[in-house]
Amino acid sequence: MTRLAYLLALLFAAPLVPAADWPQWMGPTRDGVWPETGILEQFPAGGPKKLWAVDLGGGYSGPAVANGKVFVADYLRKDGETKNDPGKKNKLTGKERVLCLDAATGKQVWKHEYDRDYEVSYPAGPRATPTVDGDRVYALGAMGDLFCLNVNDGKPVWSKNFVKEYGAPVPQWGFCGHPLVYGDLLVCLVGGEGSVAVAFDKKTGKEVWKKLSTKDQGYCPPSVTRAGGVDQLLIYHPEGIHSLNPKDGSEYWKVPLKPSYGMAINHPVRDGDHLFAGGIGNAAVMLKLDADRPGVTEVWRGKANTALYPSNATPLMAAGTLYGADCMTGEFRAVDAATGKVLWKTHEPTNGKDAAAPHGTAFAVKNGDRYFLFSETGELILAKLSPGGYEEVGRAKLLEPTGEGMGRKVVWTHPAFADKKVFARNDKQIVCYDLAK
Repeated sequence: MTRLAYLLALLFAAPLVPAADWPQWMGPTRDGVWPETGILEQFPAGGPKKLWAVDLGGGYSGPAVANGKVFVADYLRKDGETKNDPGKKNKLTGKERVLCLDAATGKQVWKHEYDRDYEVSYPAGPRATPTVDGDRVYALGAMGDLFCLNVNDGKPVWSKNFVKEYGAPVPQWGFCGHPLVYGDLLVCLVGGEGSVAVAFDKKTGKEVWKKLSTKDQGYCPPSVTRAGGVDQLLIYHPEGIHSLNPKDGSEYWKVPLKPSYGMAINHPVRDGDHLFAGGIGNAAVMLKLDADRPGVTEVWRGKANTALYPSNATPLMAAGTLYGADCMTGEFRAVDAATGKVLWKTHEPTNGKDAAAPHGTAFAVKNGDRYFLFSETGELILAKLSPGGYEEVGRAKLLEPTGEGMGRKVVWTHPAFADKKVFARNDKQIVCYDLAK
Protein backbone atom coordinates (compact mmCIF):
# COMPACT_ATOMS: atom_id res chain seq x y z
CA MET A 1 0.00 0.00 0.00
CA THR A 2 1.29 3.45 -0.88
CA ARG A 3 1.55 6.08 1.86
CA LEU A 4 -1.13 8.12 0.05
CA ALA A 5 -3.57 5.21 0.09
CA TYR A 6 -2.81 4.57 3.76
CA LEU A 7 -3.48 8.20 4.72
CA LEU A 8 -6.72 8.20 2.74
CA ALA A 9 -7.79 5.07 4.60
CA LEU A 10 -7.06 6.71 7.95
CA LEU A 11 -9.01 9.78 6.96
CA PHE A 12 -11.99 7.62 6.02
CA ALA A 13 -11.97 5.99 9.45
CA ALA A 14 -11.61 9.25 11.37
CA PRO A 15 -14.11 12.05 11.97
CA LEU A 16 -14.23 14.50 9.06
CA VAL A 17 -12.74 17.72 10.44
CA PRO A 18 -10.69 20.64 9.14
CA ALA A 19 -6.94 19.99 9.09
CA ALA A 20 -6.44 22.80 11.61
CA ASP A 21 -8.36 20.87 14.29
CA TRP A 22 -7.13 18.28 16.79
CA PRO A 23 -10.47 16.59 17.54
CA GLN A 24 -9.23 13.53 19.40
CA TRP A 25 -6.28 11.79 21.01
CA MET A 26 -3.13 11.94 18.84
CA GLY A 27 -4.66 14.24 16.25
CA PRO A 28 -6.96 14.23 13.21
CA THR A 29 -6.11 10.65 12.18
CA ARG A 30 -4.78 9.30 15.52
CA ASP A 31 -1.29 8.89 14.11
CA GLY A 32 0.53 11.72 15.91
CA VAL A 33 0.90 13.75 12.71
CA TRP A 34 0.19 17.49 12.80
CA PRO A 35 -0.47 18.44 9.17
CA GLU A 36 -0.53 22.25 9.52
CA THR A 37 2.01 24.43 7.74
CA GLY A 38 3.22 27.89 8.67
CA ILE A 39 4.63 26.68 11.99
CA LEU A 40 7.73 28.28 13.54
CA GLU A 41 11.13 26.81 12.68
CA GLN A 42 12.64 27.63 16.06
CA PHE A 43 11.46 29.09 19.34
CA PRO A 44 11.88 32.85 19.83
CA ALA A 45 14.01 34.15 22.69
CA GLY A 46 12.02 33.61 25.87
CA GLY A 47 9.86 30.95 24.25
CA PRO A 48 6.60 31.11 22.32
CA LYS A 49 3.94 33.64 23.31
CA LYS A 50 1.46 32.45 25.94
CA LEU A 51 -2.04 33.34 24.75
CA TRP A 52 -4.00 32.26 27.81
CA ALA A 53 -4.07 30.05 30.91
CA VAL A 54 -7.13 28.71 32.75
CA ASP A 55 -7.37 26.95 36.12
CA LEU A 56 -8.13 23.25 35.92
CA GLY A 57 -8.55 20.25 38.20
CA GLY A 58 -6.55 17.04 38.07
CA GLY A 59 -6.36 14.54 35.26
CA TYR A 60 -4.37 12.84 32.52
CA SER A 61 -6.97 13.65 29.86
CA GLY A 62 -5.44 15.61 27.02
CA PRO A 63 -7.33 18.43 25.31
CA ALA A 64 -9.20 18.09 22.02
CA VAL A 65 -9.70 21.11 19.75
CA ALA A 66 -12.44 21.47 17.13
CA ASN A 67 -14.30 24.34 15.49
CA GLY A 68 -12.86 26.99 17.78
CA LYS A 69 -13.53 25.08 21.00
CA VAL A 70 -11.28 23.20 23.43
CA PHE A 71 -12.64 20.14 25.25
CA VAL A 72 -10.87 18.76 28.32
CA ALA A 73 -11.84 16.57 31.29
CA ASP A 74 -10.75 16.95 34.93
CA TYR A 75 -11.54 15.93 38.52
CA LEU A 76 -12.30 18.19 41.46
CA ARG A 77 -11.32 16.23 44.57
CA LYS A 78 -13.36 16.75 47.74
CA ASP A 79 -11.95 14.09 50.08
CA GLY A 80 -9.27 11.41 49.93
CA GLU A 81 -5.52 11.09 49.53
CA THR A 82 -3.91 11.28 46.09
CA LYS A 83 -0.54 9.74 46.92
CA ASN A 84 0.43 7.67 43.87
CA ASP A 85 1.24 4.03 44.48
CA PRO A 86 1.11 1.79 41.38
CA GLY A 87 0.09 -1.19 43.52
CA LYS A 88 -2.66 0.50 45.52
CA LYS A 89 -6.01 2.01 44.62
CA ASN A 90 -6.93 5.32 46.24
CA LYS A 91 -10.46 6.13 47.37
CA LEU A 92 -11.57 9.70 46.64
CA THR A 93 -14.80 11.65 46.52
CA GLY A 94 -15.35 14.54 44.14
CA LYS A 95 -16.71 15.63 40.78
CA GLU A 96 -15.66 14.51 37.32
CA ARG A 97 -16.09 17.24 34.69
CA VAL A 98 -15.94 17.89 30.96
CA LEU A 99 -15.13 21.52 30.14
CA CYS A 100 -15.60 23.39 26.88
CA LEU A 101 -13.46 26.50 26.43
CA ASP A 102 -13.20 29.12 23.72
CA ALA A 103 -9.99 28.24 21.85
CA ALA A 104 -9.09 31.90 21.23
CA THR A 105 -9.52 33.19 24.78
CA GLY A 106 -9.82 30.22 27.16
CA LYS A 107 -13.18 31.53 28.37
CA GLN A 108 -15.51 28.76 29.56
CA VAL A 109 -18.36 28.01 27.17
CA TRP A 110 -19.97 25.26 29.25
CA LYS A 111 -19.23 22.48 31.71
CA HIS A 112 -20.75 19.08 32.34
CA GLU A 113 -20.10 17.70 35.82
CA TYR A 114 -21.30 14.84 37.99
CA ASP A 115 -20.45 13.34 41.38
CA ARG A 116 -18.07 10.42 41.03
CA ASP A 117 -16.23 8.49 43.75
CA TYR A 118 -12.85 7.16 42.66
CA GLU A 119 -11.13 3.91 43.52
CA VAL A 120 -8.11 3.73 41.21
CA SER A 121 -4.35 3.99 41.40
CA TYR A 122 -2.88 7.34 40.30
CA PRO A 123 -6.30 8.96 40.89
CA ALA A 124 -5.60 12.50 39.63
CA GLY A 125 -8.57 12.45 37.27
CA PRO A 126 -9.90 11.25 33.89
CA ARG A 127 -7.48 9.59 31.49
CA ALA A 128 -9.24 9.63 28.13
CA THR A 129 -9.11 12.59 25.77
CA PRO A 130 -12.58 13.65 24.54
CA THR A 131 -13.45 12.69 20.96
CA VAL A 132 -15.25 15.36 18.92
CA ASP A 133 -17.45 14.37 15.98
CA GLY A 134 -19.62 17.05 14.40
CA ASP A 135 -22.15 18.32 16.94
CA ARG A 136 -21.23 15.68 19.54
CA VAL A 137 -18.32 15.10 21.89
CA TYR A 138 -17.67 11.76 23.60
CA ALA A 139 -16.01 11.69 27.02
CA LEU A 140 -14.96 8.66 29.08
CA GLY A 141 -14.32 8.97 32.82
CA ALA A 142 -11.84 7.04 34.95
CA MET A 143 -14.57 4.90 36.54
CA GLY A 144 -16.26 3.95 33.27
CA ASP A 145 -18.79 6.76 32.72
CA LEU A 146 -19.23 7.37 28.98
CA PHE A 147 -21.11 10.49 27.90
CA CYS A 148 -22.21 11.75 24.51
CA LEU A 149 -22.60 15.52 24.91
CA ASN A 150 -23.84 18.28 22.66
CA VAL A 151 -20.84 20.40 21.64
CA ASN A 152 -22.80 23.66 21.82
CA ASP A 153 -24.20 23.45 25.34
CA GLY A 154 -22.76 20.31 26.98
CA LYS A 155 -26.16 18.70 27.51
CA PRO A 156 -26.09 14.88 27.56
CA VAL A 157 -27.43 13.14 24.47
CA TRP A 158 -26.90 9.65 25.89
CA SER A 159 -24.67 7.91 28.44
CA LYS A 160 -23.38 4.53 29.57
CA ASN A 161 -21.65 3.13 32.64
CA PHE A 162 -19.35 0.25 31.72
CA VAL A 163 -19.29 -1.23 35.23
CA LYS A 164 -23.07 -1.31 35.73
CA GLU A 165 -24.10 -2.22 32.20
CA TYR A 166 -21.34 -4.65 31.18
CA GLY A 167 -19.90 -5.89 34.48
CA ALA A 168 -16.56 -4.46 33.43
CA PRO A 169 -13.89 -4.47 36.14
CA VAL A 170 -12.42 -1.07 36.92
CA PRO A 171 -8.78 -1.37 35.80
CA GLN A 172 -6.04 -0.69 38.35
CA TRP A 173 -5.33 2.65 36.69
CA GLY A 174 -8.88 3.41 35.56
CA PHE A 175 -10.61 3.36 32.18
CA CYS A 176 -8.24 4.85 29.60
CA GLY A 177 -9.32 3.86 26.08
CA HIS A 178 -10.03 7.03 24.13
CA PRO A 179 -13.37 6.48 22.28
CA LEU A 180 -13.09 5.99 18.51
CA VAL A 181 -15.58 7.21 15.90
CA TYR A 182 -15.86 4.95 12.85
CA GLY A 183 -18.61 5.91 10.41
CA ASP A 184 -21.88 5.73 12.35
CA LEU A 185 -20.26 3.82 15.22
CA LEU A 186 -18.51 4.74 18.45
CA VAL A 187 -16.08 1.96 19.38
CA CYS A 188 -14.91 1.66 22.99
CA LEU A 189 -12.67 -0.55 25.10
CA VAL A 190 -15.20 -1.67 27.72
CA GLY A 191 -14.45 -4.95 29.48
CA GLY A 192 -16.60 -7.72 30.91
CA GLU A 193 -17.55 -11.10 29.49
CA GLY A 194 -17.73 -10.93 25.70
CA SER A 195 -17.52 -7.13 25.69
CA VAL A 196 -13.89 -6.08 25.74
CA ALA A 197 -14.70 -4.17 22.55
CA VAL A 198 -18.16 -2.66 22.07
CA ALA A 199 -19.54 -0.65 19.16
CA PHE A 200 -22.40 1.74 19.85
CA ASP A 201 -24.57 3.71 17.49
CA LYS A 202 -22.86 7.05 17.91
CA LYS A 203 -26.13 9.02 17.77
CA THR A 204 -28.28 6.93 20.11
CA GLY A 205 -25.87 4.87 22.23
CA LYS A 206 -27.57 1.63 21.20
CA GLU A 207 -25.23 -1.36 21.20
CA VAL A 208 -24.50 -2.56 17.67
CA TRP A 209 -22.05 -5.35 18.48
CA LYS A 210 -19.67 -6.57 21.19
CA LYS A 211 -16.69 -8.88 21.05
CA LEU A 212 -13.84 -10.56 23.00
CA SER A 213 -13.32 -11.77 26.54
CA THR A 214 -10.26 -11.52 28.74
CA LYS A 215 -9.61 -11.26 32.48
CA ASP A 216 -8.59 -7.61 32.24
CA GLN A 217 -9.41 -5.28 29.38
CA GLY A 218 -6.23 -3.21 29.70
CA TYR A 219 -5.94 0.42 28.66
CA CYS A 220 -5.36 0.56 24.91
CA PRO A 221 -7.66 2.70 22.76
CA PRO A 222 -9.22 1.09 19.67
CA SER A 223 -7.79 2.09 16.31
CA VAL A 224 -8.54 1.43 12.65
CA THR A 225 -6.14 0.77 9.81
CA ARG A 226 -6.74 -0.35 6.23
CA ALA A 227 -4.85 -3.33 4.88
CA GLY A 228 -5.58 -6.37 2.78
CA GLY A 229 -8.36 -4.45 1.05
CA VAL A 230 -10.44 -3.89 4.22
CA ASP A 231 -10.67 -1.62 7.24
CA GLN A 232 -9.34 -3.41 10.33
CA LEU A 233 -10.25 -2.50 13.90
CA LEU A 234 -7.25 -3.20 16.15
CA ILE A 235 -7.91 -4.16 19.75
CA TYR A 236 -4.80 -4.71 21.91
CA HIS A 237 -5.57 -6.12 25.34
CA PRO A 238 -3.36 -7.91 27.95
CA GLU A 239 -3.54 -11.23 26.07
CA GLY A 240 -2.80 -10.03 22.56
CA ILE A 241 -3.77 -8.07 19.46
CA HIS A 242 -7.01 -8.75 17.58
CA SER A 243 -8.01 -7.47 14.16
CA LEU A 244 -11.78 -7.19 13.80
CA ASN A 245 -14.20 -6.11 11.12
CA PRO A 246 -15.27 -2.73 12.55
CA LYS A 247 -18.77 -3.08 11.09
CA ASP A 248 -19.76 -6.28 12.91
CA GLY A 249 -16.89 -7.32 15.21
CA SER A 250 -16.03 -10.51 13.32
CA GLU A 251 -12.38 -11.49 13.65
CA TYR A 252 -9.76 -11.35 10.91
CA TRP A 253 -6.64 -12.38 12.86
CA LYS A 254 -5.01 -12.36 16.27
CA VAL A 255 -1.45 -12.38 17.64
CA PRO A 256 -0.52 -13.16 21.26
CA LEU A 257 1.29 -10.41 23.18
CA LYS A 258 1.33 -10.28 26.99
CA PRO A 259 2.85 -7.18 28.62
CA SER A 260 3.52 -7.32 32.35
CA TYR A 261 0.85 -6.14 34.82
CA GLY A 262 -1.80 -6.13 32.09
CA MET A 263 -0.26 -2.92 30.72
CA ALA A 264 -1.55 -3.05 27.15
CA ILE A 265 -1.64 0.73 26.75
CA ASN A 266 -0.39 2.07 23.42
CA HIS A 267 -2.32 1.36 20.26
CA PRO A 268 -0.42 -0.43 17.47
CA VAL A 269 1.44 2.03 15.24
CA ARG A 270 2.02 1.67 11.52
CA ASP A 271 4.49 2.67 8.81
CA GLY A 272 3.90 1.23 5.36
CA ASP A 273 3.19 -2.47 5.83
CA HIS A 274 4.86 -2.62 9.28
CA LEU A 275 2.70 -2.67 12.43
CA PHE A 276 4.27 -2.40 15.90
CA ALA A 277 2.87 -2.98 19.37
CA GLY A 278 4.64 -3.23 22.69
CA GLY A 279 4.57 -2.85 26.45
CA ILE A 280 6.44 -3.36 29.68
CA GLY A 281 8.39 -6.58 30.24
CA ASN A 282 10.15 -6.92 26.87
CA ALA A 283 6.74 -7.46 25.27
CA ALA A 284 6.96 -6.17 21.71
CA VAL A 285 6.15 -7.46 18.26
CA MET A 286 6.66 -6.14 14.75
CA LEU A 287 4.16 -7.46 12.22
CA LYS A 288 3.96 -7.24 8.44
CA LEU A 289 0.46 -6.63 7.11
CA ASP A 290 -0.63 -8.80 4.20
CA ALA A 291 -1.41 -6.83 1.06
CA ASP A 292 -4.00 -9.14 -0.54
CA ARG A 293 -6.02 -10.27 2.50
CA PRO A 294 -6.53 -9.28 6.17
CA GLY A 295 -3.63 -11.10 7.80
CA VAL A 296 -0.14 -10.59 9.25
CA THR A 297 3.29 -12.19 9.37
CA GLU A 298 5.49 -11.84 12.44
CA VAL A 299 8.79 -10.07 11.66
CA TRP A 300 10.43 -10.03 15.11
CA ARG A 301 9.70 -10.04 18.84
CA GLY A 302 11.28 -7.95 21.53
CA LYS A 303 14.05 -9.22 23.76
CA ALA A 304 16.57 -7.66 26.13
CA ASN A 305 18.56 -4.73 24.67
CA THR A 306 16.36 -4.50 21.56
CA ALA A 307 13.27 -2.55 20.49
CA LEU A 308 11.45 -0.23 22.88
CA TYR A 309 8.70 -0.92 25.36
CA PRO A 310 6.24 1.98 25.59
CA SER A 311 3.95 2.92 28.44
CA ASN A 312 2.65 6.48 28.83
CA ALA A 313 3.42 7.75 25.34
CA THR A 314 2.62 6.05 22.04
CA PRO A 315 5.69 5.82 19.77
CA LEU A 316 5.73 6.90 16.13
CA MET A 317 7.11 5.12 13.07
CA ALA A 318 8.37 6.92 10.00
CA ALA A 319 10.53 5.87 7.03
CA GLY A 320 11.44 2.53 8.57
CA THR A 321 12.37 3.83 12.03
CA LEU A 322 10.46 3.58 15.31
CA TYR A 323 10.82 6.52 17.75
CA GLY A 324 9.58 6.61 21.32
CA ALA A 325 10.14 6.44 25.07
CA ASP A 326 11.05 3.16 26.75
CA CYS A 327 9.05 2.63 29.94
CA MET A 328 11.72 0.75 31.91
CA THR A 329 14.74 2.96 31.27
CA GLY A 330 13.07 6.26 30.46
CA GLU A 331 15.24 6.52 27.36
CA PHE A 332 13.92 8.01 24.14
CA ARG A 333 14.99 5.51 21.48
CA ALA A 334 15.25 5.06 17.74
CA VAL A 335 14.74 1.47 16.59
CA ASP A 336 15.18 -0.08 13.17
CA ALA A 337 11.71 -1.30 12.22
CA ALA A 338 13.00 -4.19 10.12
CA THR A 339 15.22 -5.75 12.80
CA GLY A 340 14.38 -4.31 16.22
CA LYS A 341 17.93 -3.03 16.64
CA VAL A 342 18.31 0.05 18.85
CA LEU A 343 19.96 2.74 16.70
CA TRP A 344 20.40 5.34 19.45
CA LYS A 345 19.03 6.36 22.83
CA THR A 346 18.97 9.49 24.98
CA HIS A 347 17.28 10.83 28.11
CA GLU A 348 17.20 14.42 26.88
CA PRO A 349 13.57 14.50 25.68
CA THR A 350 12.18 12.60 28.70
CA ASN A 351 13.60 13.58 32.09
CA GLY A 352 16.46 15.66 30.64
CA LYS A 353 19.05 13.81 32.69
CA ASP A 354 21.50 11.08 31.82
CA ALA A 355 19.99 8.63 34.30
CA ALA A 356 17.36 5.92 34.33
CA ALA A 357 13.87 7.24 35.07
CA PRO A 358 11.19 4.53 34.94
CA HIS A 359 8.30 5.58 32.72
CA GLY A 360 10.25 8.59 31.48
CA THR A 361 7.84 10.25 29.08
CA ALA A 362 7.91 12.38 25.94
CA PHE A 363 4.87 12.69 23.69
CA ALA A 364 5.98 12.84 20.05
CA VAL A 365 4.13 14.66 17.27
CA LYS A 366 5.42 14.87 13.69
CA ASN A 367 5.12 18.17 11.83
CA GLY A 368 6.66 18.09 8.37
CA ASP A 369 10.23 16.87 8.61
CA ARG A 370 10.65 17.59 12.34
CA TYR A 371 9.05 16.64 15.64
CA PHE A 372 7.52 18.39 18.63
CA LEU A 373 8.22 16.43 21.82
CA PHE A 374 6.29 17.33 24.97
CA SER A 375 8.44 16.23 27.89
CA GLU A 376 7.27 15.14 31.32
CA THR A 377 9.25 18.16 32.55
CA GLY A 378 6.58 20.45 31.05
CA GLU A 379 8.90 21.53 28.24
CA LEU A 380 8.04 21.54 24.55
CA ILE A 381 11.03 20.42 22.50
CA LEU A 382 11.57 21.00 18.79
CA ALA A 383 13.81 18.27 17.40
CA LYS A 384 14.95 16.48 14.28
CA LEU A 385 14.87 12.70 14.53
CA SER A 386 16.58 10.36 12.11
CA PRO A 387 18.21 6.91 12.16
CA GLY A 388 21.48 8.78 12.61
CA GLY A 389 20.65 10.57 15.82
CA TYR A 390 18.70 13.04 17.95
CA GLU A 391 19.15 16.72 17.13
CA GLU A 392 17.50 19.20 19.47
CA VAL A 393 16.62 22.52 17.83
CA GLY A 394 15.23 24.15 20.96
CA ARG A 395 12.96 23.82 23.98
CA ALA A 396 10.54 26.04 25.87
CA LYS A 397 8.84 25.63 29.25
CA LEU A 398 5.05 25.52 28.93
CA LEU A 399 3.96 24.17 32.31
CA GLU A 400 5.28 23.12 35.68
CA PRO A 401 5.25 19.36 36.33
CA THR A 402 2.64 19.17 39.08
CA GLY A 403 1.88 15.44 39.11
CA GLU A 404 3.87 12.76 40.92
CA GLY A 405 5.18 9.70 39.14
CA MET A 406 7.77 7.19 40.30
CA GLY A 407 9.07 9.62 42.93
CA ARG A 408 9.44 12.69 40.72
CA LYS A 409 7.30 15.57 39.46
CA VAL A 410 5.86 14.95 36.00
CA VAL A 411 3.36 16.03 33.35
CA TRP A 412 1.92 12.90 31.78
CA THR A 413 -0.67 14.33 29.38
CA HIS A 414 -0.61 14.43 25.57
CA PRO A 415 -0.98 18.03 24.27
CA ALA A 416 -3.08 19.16 21.31
CA PHE A 417 -1.78 21.06 18.28
CA ALA A 418 -4.31 23.08 16.32
CA ASP A 419 -4.71 26.40 14.53
CA LYS A 420 -0.94 26.98 14.77
CA LYS A 421 -1.08 26.67 18.57
CA VAL A 422 -0.28 24.14 21.25
CA PHE A 423 -2.71 23.37 24.09
CA ALA A 424 -1.28 21.61 27.15
CA ARG A 425 -2.43 20.88 30.69
CA ASN A 426 -1.21 19.72 34.07
CA ASP A 427 -3.16 19.16 37.30
CA LYS A 428 -3.66 22.87 37.92
CA GLN A 429 -4.22 24.62 34.60
CA ILE A 430 -4.54 24.38 30.84
CA VAL A 431 -2.45 26.74 28.68
CA CYS A 432 -2.35 27.86 25.05
CA TYR A 433 0.79 29.05 23.24
CA ASP A 434 1.24 30.50 19.76
CA LEU A 435 3.42 28.40 17.42
CA ALA A 436 2.83 30.34 14.19
CA LYS A 437 5.86 31.19 12.09
